[in-house]
Formats: sequence, C-alpha cells, structure tokens
Amino acid sequence: MELEQLRIFAAVAEAQSFSAAARALFVSHSTTSRAVSSLERELGVELLDRQGRVVRTTPAGEELLKRTKRLLSEVEEAKAAMTPFKKQEHKGERNTP
Repeated sequence: MELEQLRIFAAVAEAQSFSAAARALFVSHSTTSRAVSSLERELGVELLDRQGRVVRTTPAGEELLKRTKRLLSEVEEAKAAMTPFKKQEHKGERNTP
C-alpha cells in the first residue's frame, strides 16, 4: 500500500468520480483507475461501487477513507514539523529541538 494510492483513492471517493479526481490531482484517468484497482487487489476488498460514471464507497471503502484522511493529515503535520529543521540544515547547522 503506497501513500500515493491512498491519496488517489481518497480523491476518487470524495469526488465520486475517477475523472474528476484525476483532473483535481493532475493525473490521467487511467492512473486513478489503476491505483484504486491495485489497492483493492492488495487489500482483497472492493472499495468503490462503480455505477457508470458515478462511484460510491462500499462499507470497506468508507472505513479505509476514514483512516486514510487521518493518515494523510498526519503526513502533512509531519512535513510541517520538519520546517524548522530545514532552515537550520541549510545554514549548515544540525540542531535538535
């Protein structure tokens, strides 16, 4: 399971559309489709119910979406926490908080 697959899955689930998610993420429709399909194969569950152009999350998809949102939020917080260290390292300093 890759972070990028989870980002794509969350975007598709929230947009309820592979095409809309692809446009929002600046990737191709096939990239979004492959990422979600690969995630479903790896997990062994169907995450999205594909009904024509509209997709809905399955119960497993709802659970993964909830967890994915938390995970992606944590990742963004971790990146933000590194900002003070980047500035110090660019000055040639190595300092711990």
